[in-house]
Amino acid sequence: MYLTRRQKEILDFLDRHISKKGYAPTIEEIGEQFGLSSLATVHKHLTNLQKKGLVKRDWNRSRGLELVPTQVAVKAVELPLLGRVAAGSPIEAITASETIFVPEDMVGRRDTYVLQVKGDSMIDEQIRDGDFVIVENRRSARDGEMVIALLDGDSATLKKLYREGGGTVRLQPANARLKPMYVDQDRLRIQGVVIGVLRKY
Repeated sequence: MYLTRRQKEILDFLDRHISKKGYAPTIEEIGEQFGLSSLATVHKHLTNLQKKGLVKRDWNRSRGLELVPTQVAVKAVELPLLGRVAAGSPIEAITASETIFVPEDMVGRRDTYVLQVKGDSMIDEQIRDGDFVIVENRRSARDGEMVIALLDGDSATLKKLYREGGGTVRLQPANARLKPMYVDQDRLRIQGVVIGVLRKY
């Protein structure tokens, strides 16, 4: 399980409010706390927290929010969400400035960041369109590792890397319908190695 920054902030606010006052804040109070003028946005965040089993809601009461005690406390680490990467044809490298919380045991030993996957070329590795991959920031990789490869300095793709000899690198998709890409290693720069995947249901 992972939380977006805003989900974590709302969960922490609920915890503080209930601990201090003995009852939950209203939807309006949550919106006011975070500067959210649209109550639909607050409802959406609470629905996501409910789906993750972290809150219970009584729709008939204005203060009908309740935190669900979790049996296992998972420490979450906030990582930068740096944009999207293509699992398919390379797309322009997109950078963003959001963050995402991931379980502590999924973080690499080096600098780690998260990218959202676009496309289905890695479907046989259980990585689908819209998933988030956790990437360890490395400039080298072993054959068979799944990498974020930057081609010609401007387009990023997610593939398994194999060195073919003669200065050629094979970027192998995990989808029987797609062909591998063969590129000169001078055109390619490894941006990181995938060490985990997160999925939103």
